[in-house]
Amino acid sequence: MTKHRPLHGWAPAGAIVLLALVAMGAVGLALADEDDRHDDDHERARRALARGEIRALADILAVVGAALPGRVIEVDLEREHGAFVYEFTVVSPEGWVREVMVDAHTAEIVAIEDED
Repeated sequence: MTKHRPLHGWAPAGAIVLLALVAMGAVGLALADEDDRHDDDHERARRALARGEIRALADILAVVGAALPGRVIEVDLEREHGAFVYEFTVVSPEGWVREVMVDAHTAEIVAIEDED
């Protein structure tokens, strides 16, 4: 019968391999986000909608229009802290310019800021 010796130093080497695999996964996720940044908003929105990560823009516009009357002059889809956020620039009937941030998944207005 052969006697096996314990492999000294295996735990640190195993930990290094595990950390390397975790880091490679993180790099893959970062690269996926980088790809999203290079695409236009339409394509990012289309893919996110297909994955169920965001609601349709028409649904979001209905929420914004009900909460803040005016004319939407710009729409951006951003990723903040891992979540998609629509940023709308709205001109009120009185001429005020406001930026409205809406959680693209829940359609909840998360912030309204007056522009200078």
